[in-house]
Amino acid sequence: MSEKIVKLEKISKIYKQGRLEVKAVDDFSLAINKGEFAALCGPSGSGKTTILNMIGALDVPSEGVIYLEGRDLSGLSRTELSTLRRDRIGFVFQAYNLVPVLTAYENAEFVLALQGVPHRQRRERVMSILEEVGLADLADRRPDELSGGQQQRVAIARAIGPEPAIILADEPTANVDSVTAHGLLDLMEGLNKEKGITFLFSTHDQRVMDRARRLIHLRDGKLETDEVRS
Repeated sequence: MSEKIVKLEKISKIYKQGRLEVKAVDDFSLAINKGEFAALCGPSGSGKTTILNMIGALDVPSEGVIYLEGRDLSGLSRTELSTLRRDRIGFVFQAYNLVPVLTAYENAEFVLALQGVPHRQRRERVMSILEEVGLADLADRRPDELSGGQQQRVAIARAIGPEPAIILADEPTANVDSVTAHGLLDLMEGLNKEKGITFLFSTHDQRVMDRARRLIHLRDGKLETDEVRS
């Protein structure tokens, strides 16, 4: 039996807009297994980013339960959730979210430093990862000295450094050209196949959907189709 990394049970998310209630996610259930390369797909407003944020413990459901590696997120304190995000969830955002005053090396090292990983071990791991993502020779560059694609590679390096249970990638190819997008997808697909890193995307980019081995289609906050491909 496959190991479940994430399990969502009848999740709903309701936002209040004045006297109105908007249901962004409606009675949604899902399980993501270890090693998947899956994508939440759908038009803008379909609920995919909201779901990704709830899985990443950046937001909480109005109804239902989310489990990460068997732990019920609703039963965790703020400190426990913060530690969970730091140690078990990697994030790759559309806007990169790098610290502008830090170098590529320092951005990739950041979470490991928060974890208290010893300096020598951090350096070995970060340089190895920067080599994997093709940025070892740019380790001393700050984000404003890197292209969009290079910045996203730094973000991927930062995400995989702590060896999380899952990487959540929210529209990771939205701000780059087609050639760069395919390069990023080659990188993430390689990390998935060679290291077994679990990826869950939120996207409406056909380039990502073409690569994903599972497409979870949403519409109006509800599951429309769930297609597993070989």
